[in-house]
Amino acid sequence: MLIDGKWVENWQPVQKADKKGRFVRQVSSFRNWITHDGSAGPTGEAGFEAAPGRYRLYVALICPWASRCLMARKLKGLEKMVEVTVVNPVLTEQGWQFGSYPGADEDPLFGARYMHEIYTQADPSFTGRATVPVLWDTKRNVMVNNESADILRMFDTAFEKLVPSDIRLYPDNLVAEIDALNGTLYDQFNNGVYKAGFASSQEAYDEAVLGVFQTLDMLEGQLTGDYLLGDELTEVDIRAFVTLIRFDAAYHGLFKTNLRQIADYPRLTDYLKRILQLPGVGETVNMDHITRGYYSVKALNPTGIRPIGPAHVEELIAASRLPSEESPLFE
Repeated sequence: MLIDGKWVENWQPVQKADKKGRFVRQVSSFRNWITHDGSAGPTGEAGFEAAPGRYRLYVALICPWASRCLMARKLKGLEKMVEVTVVNPVLTEQGWQFGSYPGADEDPLFGARYMHEIYTQADPSFTGRATVPVLWDTKRNVMVNNESADILRMFDTAFEKLVPSDIRLYPDNLVAEIDALNGTLYDQFNNGVYKAGFASSQEAYDEAVLGVFQTLDMLEGQLTGDYLLGDELTEVDIRAFVTLIRFDAAYHGLFKTNLRQIADYPRLTDYLKRILQLPGVGETVNMDHITRGYYSVKALNPTGIRPIGPAHVEELIAASRLPSEESPLFE
């Protein structure tokens, strides 16, 4: 963790807990927005105009929050607009590290060794955890945003004049439904699995697990069309997918959310197959990074041994790709 720009203690998975032992997630600190003309977004200041090659996205392929940004980048065709740097999936004592693992990159901008060095480039007196995703402006040499929900929204619209798209992830006609479902998805599912895995009391764990499976049951019942809100892909599908695809491989065992697997939900299983078959989505899922990363968390898995399965998740991903298909995620 950084305090006033200095690394002061080893990385720990639990950032903060309330009086009942509930896991509390850190609030994102950088909240500027890329817009098509550089005008100010919903938060932050103006001056971040959409332009090809100006912005770089730092991600971890283990991380669901970062992966939803990668999905939006692929679905909206922004590969040539926004470059990507992938960190090492293994969480070290100083948090995210660059390079030294297949599929992980060295930092091309500053030659940093750790992600926390990117944060002190942005703010030499930063206090907090160095999280991903991070959206960096190479023109002004500043951090634009480190909140995945914001980045998901700006990828949906900011580059539309440069890269027109038929996909709208946050369409006007579904705003109320998206906002309502997002609240439940985040609290009880996306963050709910973490609240279960990092609970420091039985009460907090029981509460979190109940919420996780109430949400899964609700999603299974709601899937009467191709997607959660009917036949139109929206950002709620991206938010749901990134947790669903990691669930059986990581959260079910390591985070003790083990009442059922996603494989036990037929509609959700078909839903995963459907989303994985969307152009480019399968390329954003790297199960080696996911399992290597989660099972490197010493507080949950002191030996570092990771399971070899589950086979059905690998089969789902493999079925979404053609044998000759390459994965130009970072072109």
